[in-house]
Amino acid sequence: MIAIFKREIQSFFTSPIGYLVIGLFLVLNGLFLWVFKSPYNLFDYGFADMGLFFLLAPWVFLFLIPAITMKSFSEEKKMGTLELLFIKPISLMNLVMGKFLGTFLLSVIAIIPTLLYVYTISELGTTVGNLDLGMVLGSYFGLLFLIASYTAIGLFASTLSENQIVAFILAMVLSFLIFYGFEGIAETIPSGNWHLLIKKIGMKAHFDSIARGVLDTRDIVYFIGLCAFFLFLTMNQLKNQTR
Repeated sequence: MIAIFKREIQSFFTSPIGYLVIGLFLVLNGLFLWVFKSPYNLFDYGFADMGLFFLLAPWVFLFLIPAITMKSFSEEKKMGTLELLFIKPISLMNLVMGKFLGTFLLSVIAIIPTLLYVYTISELGTTVGNLDLGMVLGSYFGLLFLIASYTAIGLFASTLSENQIVAFILAMVLSFLIFYGFEGIAETIPSGNWHLLIKKIGMKAHFDSIARGVLDTRDIVYFIGLCAFFLFLTMNQLKNQTR
């Protein structure tokens, strides 16, 4: 697993993709939060908090993470190197987990510079330092769980086609449906048990819950279960391709 993990990280940073993804994430967030006149502009918002960043980041990662994961297995299949990985003395689980952790780490590296926003926004407040750090910390935890889920979905999508563009679109559509699709369906149903149940199936409700600064075990179990489910589907799909 460590060998695959190192191979993934090296592949990202020996080519422009790693720098491009990190740069795009920071540039897009910076432009929408500080420059463009948009609903996410912090100066127009009037409140010194990180809420707008955590509203925007899931949508930016919805495009960027599929762009990272699309080559994970699609490229291996197209180049004919997937069979070589199968004959190496490494289990299927370690192969998938190595690729998962490599992609996950790249996305985590992308959000580290945004810690500067915490300091900047804290200084912009009417009362300097009057920032709810508990909510900020909870939101970062929620973002890590969301990144992990997007990554697991993207890996699964990359096993479905050797065409990277198809894998990208599949990953983006699946991630969107699970993040916001159930929320949208729930909005069409009058408030009640069914409304809450359908809403809770989607990632957004659990992300919003963690972002409030309260780490509920139900939300953590949901994200871990979602990641495990798509990683299992990834391994199963690869297993079927070796037969």
